[in-house]
Amino acid sequence: MAYQGHYVVTGGAGFIGSAIVRSLLREGAGPIVVVDNLLTGRESNLEEVRARIDFERADIRNFAEIAPLIRGAAVVFHEAAIPSVPRSIDEPVPSHEVNIDGTFNVLRAAREGRAGRVVYAASSSAYGDTEVLPKVEDMRPRPKSPYALQKLVGEYYCGVFSAVWGLETVALRYFNVYGPRQDPSSHYSGVLSLFMKALIERQSPTIFGDGGQSRDFTFVEDVAELNLKAARAPHASGKVYNGGNGGRITLNQAWSLLQEIEGVRIPARYAPPRAGDVHDSQADTVAATRDLGHAPRFSFEQGMRLTLEWYRQERRAPGA
Repeated sequence: MAYQGHYVVTGGAGFIGSAIVRSLLREGAGPIVVVDNLLTGRESNLEEVRARIDFERADIRNFAEIAPLIRGAAVVFHEAAIPSVPRSIDEPVPSHEVNIDGTFNVLRAAREGRAGRVVYAASSSAYGDTEVLPKVEDMRPRPKSPYALQKLVGEYYCGVFSAVWGLETVALRYFNVYGPRQDPSSHYSGVLSLFMKALIERQSPTIFGDGGQSRDFTFVEDVAELNLKAARAPHASGKVYNGGNGGRITLNQAWSLLQEIEGVRIPARYAPPRAGDVHDSQADTVAATRDLGHAPRFSFEQGMRLTLEWYRQERRAPGA
């Protein structure tokens, strides 16, 4: 396959992966190869850029399928995952196979295929519950769920591939990414996408716990931009960085803001807390700012307004 020096986005038909694809295209990067088995991704996420990329329906659990696609890549953005704490508890086997075995396959294919760098989508869930906030990269991990552990194992594998075999890797611990194209169709979906759906349908959302749990919600465009910065940052290989905003919003505050934006009053329903969920999450962004040039551009309210407008347009679209 004649792709020398190309860019690969695993999970590139997903919510975050497709944002990275569009960011690469805006920068004039290419060729771009999207690898996705469409387990959680959707080709419609790439609709407007489909003619400018090479879409390969392949599964990262199958080394033989992905190795030729990764060979010779300048950068591999590894986004493919089953990204859900509760799903990893309900369905631990596929979650393990994709998030651990699949990540090993991507790293092995990158090393054997002499790829330039792998930027890995890690997760802030690896921290677990910490007494100290914000969460700093050198804190001891305390994963509370299979998903958190799986993502942490991927980080460790990145570090080992860098230290032992010289493969350049950078791991970004995402903090509750939200934005357009986040799928709200499953009870495993991200909380803000479910809030958006409830708001538009004038339904009460379900909040697990008392709503006082807080998250460092990060707009997807800021995350995509950080990935591109991580891809080219010198002296970042083998390291782990927080990919958050450095702020903290409770679920109750998030739902209140949406009601305020929409000018409605819809009380939330409350249910018992879910197993594996972290209570509070907030990123220390000093290292990412210093080493990667991380500079989030979107406030929480700006991101929420842009996201809500996208969901409205989607509902108005033919066939929606």
